[in-house]
Amino acid sequence: MATIGTLLFTWTKGRKVGTDQDGNTYYIERKAVTGRRARRWVIFKGSEEASKVPPEWHGWLHYTCDEVLTAKPSYALPHQTNQTGTAGAYLPPGHDLRGGKRERAAGDYQAWRP
Repeated sequence: MATIGTLLFTWTKGRKVGTDQDGNTYYIERKAVTGRRARRWVIFKGSEEASKVPPEWHGWLHYTCDEVLTAKPSYALPHQTNQTGTAGAYLPPGHDLRGGKRERAAGDYQAWRP
């Protein structure tokens, strides 16, 4: 949830540019101050997590492109937020939370001895 200051700034000086598939809303400053670019910002739906911004909006927020990218390559996977610390996080074989057991190293491995 945005702070009251952000909501007031958005209401008084912001112009809505669009929303993404997760419901996050993107804004740009109506009138930029002379000598600098117009501010761009996002108001998140739900918790504020930077990894919730999809790639097509990330480029726009960081002034990499002036228009939001709409065409995605056919091989592109759907955007996912950072899963670290959640049940969806990647755990490699041998991780303690996966039982702590992994396959033995290949037979051609020999420990180094000085």
